[in-house]
Amino acid sequence: MTKPKAVLLGNFSVIIGLMVFALARPSSPVGAQEAMAGQWFLTPSRTDGFVQLTLQREGPGVHFNSSNGLRLSDLRGLTPAQIEQDGGVAKFELVREAGTIEFEGRFKNGKGAGSFVFKPNQGFVNEMRSLRYEELSDDGLFSLALHDVRMEFIRALLAAGYDRPAIEQLVSMRIHGVTMDFINELGSLGYPRVPIDSLVSMRIHSVTTEFIRDLKGFGYENVPVDGLVSMRIHAVTPEFIQELKGLGYENVPVDGLVSMRIHSVEPDFIRRLGDFGYSKVLPEELVSMRIHGVSIGFVKELKDLGYEKVPVEELVSMRIHGVTSEFIRKAKDRGVADLSIEHLISLRIHGSEG
Repeated sequence: MTKPKAVLLGNFSVIIGLMVFALARPSSPVGAQEAMAGQWFLTPSRTDGFVQLTLQREGPGVHFNSSNGLRLSDLRGLTPAQIEQDGGVAKFELVREAGTIEFEGRFKNGKGAGSFVFKPNQGFVNEMRSLRYEELSDDGLFSLALHDVRMEFIRALLAAGYDRPAIEQLVSMRIHGVTMDFINELGSLGYPRVPIDSLVSMRIHSVTTEFIRDLKGFGYENVPVDGLVSMRIHAVTPEFIQELKGLGYENVPVDGLVSMRIHSVEPDFIRRLGDFGYSKVLPEELVSMRIHGVSIGFVKELKDLGYEKVPVEELVSMRIHGVTSEFIRKAKDRGVADLSIEHLISLRIHGSEG
């Protein structure tokens, strides 16, 4: 059984309902099966005015589990007094454009449980069919209702050039907050008609229009969407770019910035290298130093042993081949003095212990 996957909706935790259908039992079109029903559970939310509503459905080839943070006011007919009333019978409903979910059950100690029935809105179904969604199923319609996907949003997507997005895409856009305002703002910033899956990825990883504007201010124009997402995943922030600029690193390519963050090339590391005479080391060299463990401590130890301002490529080679400060000291203790870096590396390659 596949476990629900946690995602984020505004300030609320949402678990996407996972529906698994037997291959021999395809989802039926609207109206071709009995009313969709299941169990509900309601618990208080940490945010005033909100509740956590969990819906579950079980059946042959079907498992559905969804937990959503909802405004209490969205549950028509349910009041705080009813929630606090032990043993009281409650009937309420969640009315959406796609249909209505009707609830009945009881509350005790501020928590409730009972059964629900979903009733599709035939008017919405007819409108969807007019937009070429002929195979709309009860399951798909239920998801549209649960996540409040509205006809206005669907029509706006179509008008913007998105050709009949899949139901799963419409739901995912709603869950992750992909709005028409976001899509239009992206268009004004040079990102017209971004693919839906990319729009969702941008929202998941907090690629905001403000972030894009900040990048433009640093000269990063028309960064590909996957580059923007990668920058956010790896914490390439405007502040990081500004610090690098202050250290003389302007217009570092996006993949270079990402690589620097992945390998912990921090501004402080660059500044401390400067204290040892290493100025304007290339970004790729800085990354190589971090990958191979060329630390500030290692550079200082070499300086103390008389090896000052060793070229970066030699520092990296020393670390790759295990030329440590201890190895150099042992060599000196044996009376081998004034060994070049190349000689030290050769000794290690040929198995010398110092």
